[in-house]
Formats: sequence, C-alpha cells, structure tokens
Amino acid sequence: MKRFKSSTLFFVLGSVVVYAAIQVLISLGILNSFWSTILRLAGVMAIVSLGLNLIYGFNGQFSLGQFGFYAIGAYTAADITYRWTQLHNTLGLTVILVAGLLVGAAILLVSRVVGKMRGLDTLSAFALYLAGVLVAVLVAVQLGTLASTPVTALLTSLPENIALTVVYIFAVLLGGLVAAEISFLFGLPIFTLGSDYFGIATLGFTIIIKVLLDNSDTMFGFEEMKGARGMIGIPKITTWFWVFFFLFITVVVIRNLLNSSYGRAIVSIREDETAATAMGINVAYYKNITFVIGSMFAGLAGGLYAHINGFLHPNTFSFIKSFDPLIIVVFGGLGSVTGTVAASFGWALVLEGVLRLVLPEGFETWRFVVYPVLLLVMMLLKPQGLFGNFEIPFIRAVMPPLKKKDQAAGTTSPKEAA
Repeated sequence: MKRFKSSTLFFVLGSVVVYAAIQVLISLGILNSFWSTILRLAGVMAIVSLGLNLIYGFNGQFSLGQFGFYAIGAYTAADITYRWTQLHNTLGLTVILVAGLLVGAAILLVSRVVGKMRGLDTLSAFALYLAGVLVAVLVAVQLGTLASTPVTALLTSLPENIALTVVYIFAVLLGGLVAAEISFLFGLPIFTLGSDYFGIATLGFTIIIKVLLDNSDTMFGFEEMKGARGMIGIPKITTWFWVFFFLFITVVVIRNLLNSSYGRAIVSIREDETAATAMGINVAYYKNITFVIGSMFAGLAGGLYAHINGFLHPNTFSFIKSFDPLIIVVFGGLGSVTGTVAASFGWALVLEGVLRLVLPEGFETWRFVVYPVLLLVMMLLKPQGLFGNFEIPFIRAVMPPLKKKDQAAGTTSPKEAA
C-alpha cells in the first residue's frame, strides 16, 4: 500500500512539474508557436496511440481503423464549436448530445433483448442494433432541435469566454462518445473475422470515413464542413493545458482499467484466446468493449486536434496517415503505456519538428524516409520496442505483498495451499 501511494504521489507531482515547466516556457516565449503546436500535436497523438495500444498491444486486435474514429471525433467537435462561434446557435451541441444519450440507451435496451434471444446470428443482432440506433437518432434530431433555442439563450447569458469553454468541453467529450458508439456498431459484424481480416476491415473503415468526409457537404448537407475543400473557421481553443489534462486522464483511466478484473480479462485474450474462453471469459464481449474504449480515446483526441490549427481536411485522416499510431505503438513497445507516450512525443519532436528544420527546403518529405529507416533499425536491434515491457511504477500492477513467513521461500505454504 505504501508503494502504491508513493508511486501515485510521484506520478502526480512529476506530471505537475512537466506541465508547469512547459507552460512557463510557452508563456515566456522560449517555446515559440511552432514548438508549442508540435507539443500539442504530440499529446494528441499520444492519446490516439494509447487507445490503439489498448486494442492491439493489450488485447491483440490488429486494427487500422484508429484514424477513422479520430476523424469522426474531430469533425463532430468542430461542427459543434463552429455552429456556436460562426452561426451563434447550439443546434449541433443539442442534437449530438441528445443523440449520444438516446443511442446509448437504445444500445443497452437492444442488448438486453438480444441477450434473451437464443441462437440469434450476428447479422440479425446487428440489424436489431442498427434499427434501434436509427430510431434513436430520428427522435434525437427532433428533441435536439427543440432544445437548441433555450440552451442557446442559457449560454448567451454567460460571459463569452466561459460559454465558449463550456461548448468546447462538451464538443471534445461528445467527439469521443460518437466515436465510441459508432465503433460499437462497426465492431459487431467484424469481430467474427480473424486477426488479419479484422485489420483489413478496419482499414476499409478508415477509407470509407475519408471518402464520406470528402463529400460531407453534398451528400449529408453539412455545408460548413466544405467537403474536400477542408473545413475552416474552427476556433483555436486547444491549449497545452487541455491536451495535458486529457492525456493525464487517459493514462490514469487505462492504468486503472488494466489493473482491474476487466484488464486481466483483456490481456488474457491476447495471450491465449482459447484458454480465455475455457476459463469462462466472454471473448466477444471483452473484444468489443476494448475496441469501444480505444476508439473513444481516438475520438477524444480528434476533438482536441480540430481546435489546434482551426482547420480540418479529409486528407489529414487518409489511410496512409492511419499507420502513424500503429508505428508509434510498435516503436514504443506493444503493451507499454510508458513507451507509447514517449514514442508519441519523440515522433512529433523528431518527425514533425527537427527534421522539418534540419532538412533543406524542398526535402521536407524525406522525413518520411528517415522515420521508417529508424524504425527498421530499431526492429532489428530491439524488436520488443524501445521500452519493451517497462512501465513507470504508477502504471505497473500493484502486487499484494507476500506474508512474512513465506517471503523466504517465495511460495505459498503447504498449509495455505490445502
């Protein structure tokens, strides 16, 4: 217990020191806007990669769909804040908020119905979930539209900066919620596929999302997104504080999840799916919940990213870019939270920062050659990743201490075994 408390204390104090040091450097102008943006992008990429590490590194599901959910979160959050700052209404906020709540309720309700139906195949269950979600969305559009006027009046009565902050926080959180609910629906039919086919299916999902975003203005009527031209007019609200805050929460949530009974079940599926099934673990359920949580973090990160530069373009979320978090996870170490965070900041500082400044003008794209070469060398010299299985004490599972009479032998006494 003392070890647990001290590791937590050191983690919190260390986090505060890191945040404060960087914030002071930004405030004094020692870190200019370029490096400030790089650090914020690094923190956002760390959240995306932590979500993927949960799916791939800890649960063993090879996924290339992380950037698809990243895009969903980004455009969802951007649409909410755009409507507030540019159109002066909360229609996006109220509709998406009500839709998120009603869709969640519909999923829970349908899950109870499906649980009582024996012998129901996967596609039939998916059809029931989809029907319930569609009904919830239609109702949410009506209710959200009615609630928009009073909510707009309420927020207008607040000071402008406070109202914008409230809308921004809801936008980021709803970006994660929408990504999580879409990932649940998407995961239902594809979890019957094997590991390689699962990866191909998730890659196809990322491509589909990118194409839909290219045509979001014509197909879905979201004229503010401007389709393939890119969305502008998004308020630049994401500061170093918000990135660090959400990264801190992400690390704590993943740490607590992995050290729970849910986390042990998640890791056991990665180690041996057959053995996990034999031990009574519902493999499909834990795969789905892991996929949903990992995708939620991607959507959350997307909401943060949308408000860094104030501009979104579908090409940012192309399938080529979807390999970035996968490379980061492999580089830092599969199943290593510490390694993922360190590799994310290394990725941003080196690939997007140093190499952009060091390489001659016109050779910026060569950084995409240097990075894979470094990764190849690392894989040859240390295939388990830079950090391997290393974790800081706060992340590591807290093992109960041995009793004094058993410490010498390091085993359980025969009496206790009996």
